[in-house]
Amino acid sequence: MEHEVQYHIGFGKKDLGQSPPLIALISGDPDRARIIAQETQGTVLEKELSENRGLNSYLARLPNGRPFISATSGMGAPSLSIVINELYQVGVRVIIRVGTSGSIQSDVKMGSVVITRAALCRQGAADDIAPKEYPAAANPFLTLALVNAARELKTDWHIGITASVDTFFEGQERAESSANKNLLRHLHGVTEEYRALGILNYEMESGTLFKMGSVYGFAAACICGIIADRTQSEHPDHQAKERAVHDAIRVALRAAETFDKEYMQPRYWR
Repeated sequence: MEHEVQYHIGFGKKDLGQSPPLIALISGDPDRARIIAQETQGTVLEKELSENRGLNSYLARLPNGRPFISATSGMGAPSLSIVINELYQVGVRVIIRVGTSGSIQSDVKMGSVVITRAALCRQGAADDIAPKEYPAAANPFLTLALVNAARELKTDWHIGITASVDTFFEGQERAESSANKNLLRHLHGVTEEYRALGILNYEMESGTLFKMGSVYGFAAACICGIIADRTQSEHPDHQAKERAVHDAIRVALRAAETFDKEYMQPRYWR
């Protein structure tokens, strides 16, 4: 049973070879998952694992030879929760989300990266994993590996709390660029409230990922490239995206390469 192909991700343990990877990098964008595995300097593609349901996944190796999976999570927490569940079932125990994000603080500039240490979690999928009050916190050792990698690679980085919400438009108070101009009352002014709380950015997956990590028993972390400055505009900047995503990928891969094997032991996952 343990070698069966997982229904959604389209591969199983038998596809991962004699030394199956413990680490996965996940991206909402299938193209980003491919770029990480195939087009990033230093990584070596072993094979494509699956393109089932658009959830592209690849088996690759880091510069030090450590195997990893680059996988697509899809957009939003419900899709991510399915992928993470099945990655766990094939043996993955360290997961870094490599995403994109909009800043809500003036000092977090487009083109920089945000490393999330914890999330304000406003996600229905997460409520099925653990109660609302359950903390959505990243694994501290894996988060520190991201910080050290960002410092080593001299990227423009920030660390802090992320607002992890279910919708791109309404949930992130985008009325100008949304087809729906009529936000619910509790969403009017929510960005300013979060800014006053010191929250750095918006994204749509980390809160559920972190709760799953604590409940299931795996190390979870998140790094996002900043592609929009919500203090100025609701719209992403495509030029900033290229730079920010490039740096987020480099930092995530370096963290995966340097993450101490000691901290892959189960006692550090909870």
